[in-house]
Amino acid sequence: MPHYYNTNVTMASLCNLHGWKLRDYPRRVYDAVLFSNEVDMLTIRWKELYPYITQFVLLESNSTFTSIPKTLNFAINREKFEFIKSRLTYGTIGGRFKNGENPFIEEAYQRVALDHLLRIAGIEDDDLLIMSDVDEIPSAHTIDLLRWCDGPPPIGFCSSVPKGTTRYVHYRQSDYLLADSGWHCSFCFRTISDFVFKMKAYSHTDRVRFSHYLDPKRIQKVICNGADLYDMLPEEYTFRELIGKMGPIPHSYSAVHLPSYLLKNADKYRYLLPGNCIREDS
Repeated sequence: MPHYYNTNVTMASLCNLHGWKLRDYPRRVYDAVLFSNEVDMLTIRWKELYPYITQFVLLESNSTFTSIPKTLNFAINREKFEFIKSRLTYGTIGGRFKNGENPFIEEAYQRVALDHLLRIAGIEDDDLLIMSDVDEIPSAHTIDLLRWCDGPPPIGFCSSVPKGTTRYVHYRQSDYLLADSGWHCSFCFRTISDFVFKMKAYSHTDRVRFSHYLDPKRIQKVICNGADLYDMLPEEYTFRELIGKMGPIPHSYSAVHLPSYLLKNADKYRYLLPGNCIREDS
């Protein structure tokens, strides 16, 4: 879908450009995430969304989706998130630790618990729900648009809550995608050890087809070359598009339209900016 935005255009005009209508008052907004170890990404996400979120909802477990024991990383770093303390609904859940089980079963188990936590947080019909991974960050102006306009269909991982809903889903709910509406930074980590941890911990661990994929020297080389960690072809493209996108991602020197908190704290997050591919423990 075309996406219209400019700081000098009124919200009424922006709603109209999208074919929607301006509401009398904005929807309440809930941001719900499962948390593993992405402290930097969570900070950037919540700083970006802070002005428009009614309640931040976070659930973490002592188990990865692949049944690897892990620490409660949010609890350990909670003091870094004092700025959302009054708007946080936080919960933990014990892992099932069933080795050899399909990791998507453990993920589904944790997401059902996140549903329960959302109800505890007070979500109601017609509230706007963002249910995405921590590293899938919608831009603040996109959320402001969706909370003020009546008429948007479910878009990506963001939709208004239908009347009577008791289960909330984490998958693309329609084929509508709002262009340039945020950022997805799936492996944006400060250290190589964090890359290795996620590759072994998340639901797509089957992509680690060979043990050398976890070699720190290989991972560092892949990062700087813009190649794929798993030597995979790009997903969800036509054959023509696929051929055009094969090979490493072209280097970009643009830092335009990045999250504002990242740019305001560039020294702290320099590893996320152009020209800084070397990781701390490489």
